[in-house]
Amino acid sequence: MKIIHTVLQSDLLLEQPPVLIDIGASGEINAKWKEIAPYSICIAFDADDREFHITEQTNKSYKKLITFNRIVTATPEDQANFYLTASPFCSSLLEPDTEKLKPWIFSELFTIEKTSKLPAITIQSALQQANITYIDWFKTDTQGTDLRLFTSLPDQLKTGVMAAELEPGILDAYKEEDKLFAVMQEMQKAGLWLSSMTVKGTQRLSSGYARNFGKFISKRLIRTTPGWAEVTYLRNLSSLPPRQILLLYVFALIEKQYGFALEIIDEAMQQHSIPLFAECRAAVLKKMMSSRMNIPFVILKRQVNKLLSKIHD
Repeated sequence: MKIIHTVLQSDLLLEQPPVLIDIGASGEINAKWKEIAPYSICIAFDADDREFHITEQTNKSYKKLITFNRIVTATPEDQANFYLTASPFCSSLLEPDTEKLKPWIFSELFTIEKTSKLPAITIQSALQQANITYIDWFKTDTQGTDLRLFTSLPDQLKTGVMAAELEPGILDAYKEEDKLFAVMQEMQKAGLWLSSMTVKGTQRLSSGYARNFGKFISKRLIRTTPGWAEVTYLRNLSSLPPRQILLLYVFALIEKQYGFALEIIDEAMQQHSIPLFAECRAAVLKKMMSSRMNIPFVILKRQVNKLLSKIHD
């Protein structure tokens, strides 16, 4: 949306660009960040066993990309045990729970092939070394430790997070992992609400038993059971300064939470006389009207007018 670029080119955000944290970065830009990345500072973590260094660069995706070749831990540690599994996507700081994984068809992906000690760093230490004092969008996919990394943030950093993406488990894959139910409880306490959830899964059929039918056939004939979830949270409405209001508005648009975006701006306009807010309001109303969401135009217009009359009352 054009308004996203307009907001991100405003003085408030040029002076203090959005900071995006990407823990467990895959090397590819987060799809949700494509519009905001060129205006943002991204701090990414890519663990390996080389000597410690920080890479800071301007690249085609981000305004600035700062990469730490460190594993991220919730508490300060020089090194941490890292379990390398048959599938690199299952490798983790946490030991796979082989016993509880047995009933699941993908259990062999969690077979431990090697345990390495990797250099570690906390988020707070990384921010200090990068001379960054705030986080706007927190994204992590660490195979079991997402929540503890978020809760490890000092309150000053945590309360400044306007959006958070995590990928917690539902079934038991790792020993002492952070599960979805704990994430939902903690994020609510932290003043964030669940904007979206995509549930992923696997088949409840042991690898050995699946060989009787062939895994290819088994995966297509047996119903997928929820195993983990990709969740995105947004900050609740509260007394926020104009910069955070604008970012929360942008993040709501990215999440296609147009009603919430309108609510953010309407509340902000009662507290601040900033011309850009009126432009934001007009843009989200236009988007709501043009989207239609497969609703006949007459019905959609009636519902929007009803919403607007309630706001003005």
